[in-house]
Amino acid sequence: MTTAGREALLRIRTRLHRRIFSATGGRVLGRWGGLPVVMLTTTGRRTGLPRTTMLASPVQEGDRIVVVASDGGAPSHPDWFLNLRDRAQVDVVMRGVRGRMSARTATLEERARLWPQITSRSPSYARYQERTSREIPLVLLEPPGPDRPGSDRSGT
Repeated sequence: MTTAGREALLRIRTRLHRRIFSATGGRVLGRWGGLPVVMLTTTGRRTGLPRTTMLASPVQEGDRIVVVASDGGAPSHPDWFLNLRDRAQVDVVMRGVRGRMSARTATLEERARLWPQITSRSPSYARYQERTSREIPLVLLEPPGPDRPGSDRSGT
């Protein structure tokens, strides 16, 4: 199969996965590569429009979901990450649960603790880090609340 053919097949598979996941609230096709899948909707930093992406979550801690802004080791941060830096309020669908959450970048201490867990569960993240000179950010998705770090951000 040609490269163009593989890319077309991947686009079709991704579209189908997103539709089924969305229709079932993540109860069907809620795992990818053994990891839970998160449908994350951010607000476009330039357009103000909703932007949705599918991500794996290698770590969850209670009501906190951790996602990785790897973009496969690309030289720049993914758009979804840039969007949530400007507007921290996001919508999340995971394991049949939909909700509004606050997003923030992990602190240095949190990253130091979480990165080994992430790379042990999915070694591809370590390979992505090797491909790029940027430090791949870890994003913590948390239910909004006054006791959360970064909750003083209005998201607007």
